[in-house]
Amino acid sequence: MTPDHSPLGKASAYADQYDASLLFPLPREPKRREIGISGNVPFLGADLWTAFELSWLNLRGKPQVAIAHITIPCESTHIIESKSFKLYLNSFNNTRFASADDVRDRIHTDVSLAIWNGESMQSAAGVRMLLPELFECEPVREMVGLSIDRLDVECSVYEPAPELLSAALDEQPVTEILTSDLLKSNCLVTGQPDWGSVQISYSGPQIDQAGLLQYIVSFRNHNEFHEQCVERIYMDIMARCKPAKLSVYARYTRRGGLDINPWRSSHPQLPPPNVRTARQ
Repeated sequence: MTPDHSPLGKASAYADQYDASLLFPLPREPKRREIGISGNVPFLGADLWTAFELSWLNLRGKPQVAIAHITIPCESTHIIESKSFKLYLNSFNNTRFASADDVRDRIHTDVSLAIWNGESMQSAAGVRMLLPELFECEPVREMVGLSIDRLDVECSVYEPAPELLSAALDEQPVTEILTSDLLKSNCLVTGQPDWGSVQISYSGPQIDQAGLLQYIVSFRNHNEFHEQCVERIYMDIMARCKPAKLSVYARYTRRGGLDINPWRSSHPQLPPPNVRTARQ
């Protein structure tokens, strides 16, 4: 199945009774092939989703609400198209469940099956439910790192241009974390804008910050899903700047009550905390 077969950009009836078939998996492989990935992926990581619009009925028919943090491993064969995820979560609205744990377990099972699309499951999705009594504990903070948005650079390229990237390959390596709030791309199907912030952590030849900022801005008119953009950024930096270690993490503003925050790393480490920024 391709994105054109998904609910994106089409009028949709909103089911309010639980229906797992609403989840629409899309294969990762075609877009990965475009950026030179075949077979096993050359990175670790996950897609960190936050579902802000989750509600169901308890056994007495009283509505319940929660926030769900969902972790989808990057080695899964499929992503889930975001509108289908929204429709799926809305299908809980008038369905009765005995407890929040039952809702969590149902989401965990359905999403885990969808991201492998019938293939042998290597790793399951993670689901963490946050109930209203803990809402006030949800922090808001910006990404840690040195913002390259401070640079006064000329930007004139608005399609991905990896040739803008360079690094001081003949100098001593550095370790640094760089951030930008100027990431923007467009939905692959609808063309609607996707706004994001990106954090690039690396060790290796020092990356030219002006060129990196121009490169991030070059995604401005590019049509690709969040996960695909982050993998493209990761592969381009690896190829052009040759870091010994690299982590690319983007946080996109929510749409339809969902935000998607892809993270890719060259080396094993704990995933970043799923903490929203002010724009999210």
